[in-house]
Amino acid sequence: MLDRAGLHIAMLGTLFLLLPSACSQMNKDSSMPKAPIADRRDHVAEHHGIAITDPYHWLKDESYPTVDDEDVLEYLRQENSYFEKFIEPISPLVDRIFEELKGRLDKEDASVPVKDGKFVYQSKYETNKQYRVHMRWPVATAGEDLLGADPEKVRILIDENELAGKSDYFSLGSFAVSPDDELLAYSTDHDGSERYKLRIKYVDSDELLSEEIENVTGSVVWADDGKSFLYVTLDENLRPNRVLHHILGSDPADDRVVYEEHDGGFFVGISRTTSRKFALLSTGDHVTSEIRIVELNDLSQEPRVVSPRKKDHYYQVDHRLESLLILTNDTHKNSRLATTAENAIGPEHWETVLEASDERYITQMQALQDRVVVGAREEGLDQILFSNDEGKFVRVQFSEQAYSAGFHYSREENPTHLRIAYSSLVTPRQVFDYSFDSGERIVRKTQRIPSGYSSELYSTERRWATSHDGVRIPISIAYRNDTPLDGSAPLYLGGYGAYGISEDPYFSTSRLSLLDRGFVFAIAHIRGGSEMGYQWYESGKLGKRTNTFLDFISVARYLIDEKFTSEGRIAISGGSAGGTLMGVVTNDEPALWGAVVSHVPFVDVLNTMLDATLPLTPIEWPEWGNPILDKKAFEYIRSYSPYDQIKAQDYPPMLVTAGLNDPRVTYWEPAKYVAKLRSLKTDDNLLVLRTQMGAGHSGVSGRYDSLRETAETYGFILTVMGIKD
Repeated sequence: MLDRAGLHIAMLGTLFLLLPSACSQMNKDSSMPKAPIADRRDHVAEHHGIAITDPYHWLKDESYPTVDDEDVLEYLRQENSYFEKFIEPISPLVDRIFEELKGRLDKEDASVPVKDGKFVYQSKYETNKQYRVHMRWPVATAGEDLLGADPEKVRILIDENELAGKSDYFSLGSFAVSPDDELLAYSTDHDGSERYKLRIKYVDSDELLSEEIENVTGSVVWADDGKSFLYVTLDENLRPNRVLHHILGSDPADDRVVYEEHDGGFFVGISRTTSRKFALLSTGDHVTSEIRIVELNDLSQEPRVVSPRKKDHYYQVDHRLESLLILTNDTHKNSRLATTAENAIGPEHWETVLEASDERYITQMQALQDRVVVGAREEGLDQILFSNDEGKFVRVQFSEQAYSAGFHYSREENPTHLRIAYSSLVTPRQVFDYSFDSGERIVRKTQRIPSGYSSELYSTERRWATSHDGVRIPISIAYRNDTPLDGSAPLYLGGYGAYGISEDPYFSTSRLSLLDRGFVFAIAHIRGGSEMGYQWYESGKLGKRTNTFLDFISVARYLIDEKFTSEGRIAISGGSAGGTLMGVVTNDEPALWGAVVSHVPFVDVLNTMLDATLPLTPIEWPEWGNPILDKKAFEYIRSYSPYDQIKAQDYPPMLVTAGLNDPRVTYWEPAKYVAKLRSLKTDDNLLVLRTQMGAGHSGVSGRYDSLRETAETYGFILTVMGIKD
């Protein structure tokens, strides 16, 4: 491989764009075998007096989460075979991109060591291994900067590669060391269903205890004595609903239920406070929360409710110095910080320590012994603040126009430094320790790119597009300096726009394979996320959902008007709820896009929101609306639901992915979507569906397998857009 920093200095001399007529031919799948055609089977359901026909309803296996309907499996296999027929002739291109991606990967990438009590912990990859190895060593053997350790003292806690074995999929849910440092509880998922199995072992001997606890979420919180712990199980609809207390050596069937949630729209989770005095039992949906605390020195106590659930009241809790710290939106959408004594925890006792603001949206916090750390957003960018000795909040400064920054939660109560991760679209990830007292920054790690990288070859910008209603939408943009900005360049545009999740402008080595081929890269920070505050989220949900889609289209048109690209030269990509976005804008403005990639797309919105038995449906109603009870919500969702709005028209080339074991976006949504598209679209453009038969929502799990999947995606985009490597 050539050094990437020195490659393509004369970009235009090595990039070849096919003529429009050739591009048209490349978009067509006439050289492909005949595409699979799914059966149409009668199915009619009536809601609010309206009959909904769905000839592809049969692709939903009625025995789900078991999928054993042979008709369904055969159709998915045929689609996978069709995808492979597409990939086969472009495999040299895919292989070339894959090697590029691997060349930028640090084969022995390791986390920055972190001290926790008597030990220092670290996780790392070993050369050519798919998964991480987690280890620790005694503090006494480490150097002052925590980077040195006596190899004889290093103990392997978990080798994910060994646990994964020959499984097609593997995920380590979490692992937790007991307070006496002797035991390790860990959980594993081997099929992507997010139903984990929990085991416990001795750290020094690797001897497993007899307990095997199935059907758990993965989280564990140990009691102070290290002889018992809390964990969470799933109900028959795969919803986390119960917190149980397990005593080592006892039968898990006899475990005491500490808390059970009976509202199917609220999911349960557990954690512990920074002080390690309390376990936090949280239940809630996307906009409402309720938290209980129980002391870890006596898990037999009845948990205490901090603030009883109230619609749209969302709060977080931590603990320090005999006080609770609460992040709450009770007085302002953008939230305030409050504190109260641990023996007077009700809202009537809360005293503000950081006021809410129209300009600053507080998203997270941690209560340390001597100070409070806050994560926030202002003008669409990450902000980090902390309280000083006078109780005033100090901001950590960053210099670039657009960036991504966040603080690591400290494992200890009273650190002298705050660990921060920072990157931008053109700046590789850096981890540094920020001194609370002096502001000194000690760099602990800079992302290593073995094949080479020079940030001077690239530029990043922050622009603003005006949407349909006059609202300005931020855009993060990156490109090589030698890319022509005259409308001729292809452009890759990403977006999400749901659940208040922000799409941050972080660094990606994979993205370089597009930038070095002359692509402009852009992120549309559309409503539905929370880049511009909580109101940004509210302006893109429920009855305002279509703002999200119109924002995205407005961003695309702005980028065309500003000569970053041109119509039909834009590749767009989104996953999950971002796949909803892809489906809507493709239905509404198909001519804008040169390629569409929808990963595990939530495209059958109406039918899913009408099915209360699905794992996520009840918890999603505050986000999308409840079409079962509300006819207005039914009609509104139906008006944009991508599956329902497919029509007889030309569509751009499309790649759609699915996971057979996906509990979040069930496999039949993308399968039905592709089947209906095939029956109605009026063009010959390529449409392929790939279903991972042994994975879930996140796709393949190994780091090299994931890179191969990315290479195939890029190969698809380059091929259908007529860009010759």
